[in-house]
Amino acid sequence: MNPLHQNQLHLTRRQFFGRSATGIGVAALHDLMAKDGLAAEPVISFPNFAPKAKRVIYLFMNGAPTHVDLFDYKPQLTKLHGQPVPESYLGDRRFSTMTGKANGKLMLAPVEPFQQHGQSGAWVSSFMPHTAAISDELCFIKSMHTDAVNHAPAISFLLSGAQLPGRPTLGAWLSYGLGSETENLPSFVVLTSVSKGTSCGQIFYEFYWGSGFLPSRYQGVKFRASGDPVLYLSNPEGISRDMKRGMLDDIARINEQKLQDFNDPEIATRISQYEMAFRMQSSVPELADFSEESPAVLESYGPSVKEAGSFAHNCLMARRLIERGSRCVQLMHAGWDQHNSLTTELYTQCRDTDQASAALVMDLKQRGLLDDTLVIWGGEFGRTPFIQGDINDRPRWGRDHHPYAFTIWMAGGGIKPGLTYGASDDLGMNALVDPVHVHDFQATLLHLMGIDHTRLTYRFQGRDFRLTDVHGKVVSGILS
Repeated sequence: MNPLHQNQLHLTRRQFFGRSATGIGVAALHDLMAKDGLAAEPVISFPNFAPKAKRVIYLFMNGAPTHVDLFDYKPQLTKLHGQPVPESYLGDRRFSTMTGKANGKLMLAPVEPFQQHGQSGAWVSSFMPHTAAISDELCFIKSMHTDAVNHAPAISFLLSGAQLPGRPTLGAWLSYGLGSETENLPSFVVLTSVSKGTSCGQIFYEFYWGSGFLPSRYQGVKFRASGDPVLYLSNPEGISRDMKRGMLDDIARINEQKLQDFNDPEIATRISQYEMAFRMQSSVPELADFSEESPAVLESYGPSVKEAGSFAHNCLMARRLIERGSRCVQLMHAGWDQHNSLTTELYTQCRDTDQASAALVMDLKQRGLLDDTLVIWGGEFGRTPFIQGDINDRPRWGRDHHPYAFTIWMAGGGIKPGLTYGASDDLGMNALVDPVHVHDFQATLLHLMGIDHTRLTYRFQGRDFRLTDVHGKVVSGILS
């Protein structure tokens, strides 16, 4: 997957020899190198092997849900409530500047009780009753850990493999490697939401769905909650569809000439995106029309499903998008940053996301789509098992950022259902059993899509880059 190879595909024979400084000698050198096995490898096609999943819906919880209050049951936290965190659990662990040194911080018991659910016996808090009801469909990974301690770097790391912005994100890699299954909708779509009245919303940075150094045609397309889902999708007043078609044809001819002259992939992107926008004028209104959905389906997603921009609305949109060929749909819901709102806003966050997340999984299953659709739920890290704030001021209890152990769940496309994989220690402080690093998670996700994560690369500034950087191993224990 080398941009130089793609560029060469556009060169005529005359252009190739005319632009090569050493002329035919370059071709001779390539022939000699090929005989010695030194020439560049041919372009690799994907998938590398039969995929278990064909598409991904990522329910990303911006701000980091608290694992010890939702899914990672630790009775020892209740026993040690109000006592200083044991020094043996801390070591040289680095926390955010809001915590500084964790020494002397007081342990905080779970806010709500836990119970076991289903045949799998999964522990789920009463915060998440709908998720608990489908626990036998889910695989909980309770030993996730990451390298970043603050939100934007941690989200960037999870979605792009690097803490600094500028790398391609997961959906961009999938679109680049696997292509698109539809000409009428983007392959990679992003939908955002935030709970009403939240005081801890996170910013949705564009680089969370960026294409980095990949051609920009692979970046995520963010759908808006009001007006046209995509800016400038509607024709201006007085411009008919036939007029628009004629204008695009003329512009395409100009761009095609420029593409022949310069072989710039961004020109090819411009051509394809103009055409996509034209087709979306017909496909998007139908996509956003829920009138043919049954009352039972609408009810299953919750009361806000018809409210554009809500998490429930976006979950149903995600199902409709993958039905129509989108490969990766990334839902980002902000507000999980409970520094001082565990006993207030955490209830709102769970109420706004729990029912719709569970409904999406079951809706996909009932339609026969879950077998080859991978659904992921989780945030960028967890929350500290110790309190942030005054333990005597219960209305303002909070937990700080915690990268050393957190929980996500996965369902569908090649994942073992009814499984709890890995474990944190008895305080939820550190990933202890079968730790899963972010790069391991990424390698596993690509594997489910039929991609060897070491082979999906792109040469940029003299180096072959990949989503998993130079790390990552497939977590075979969660694969069906």
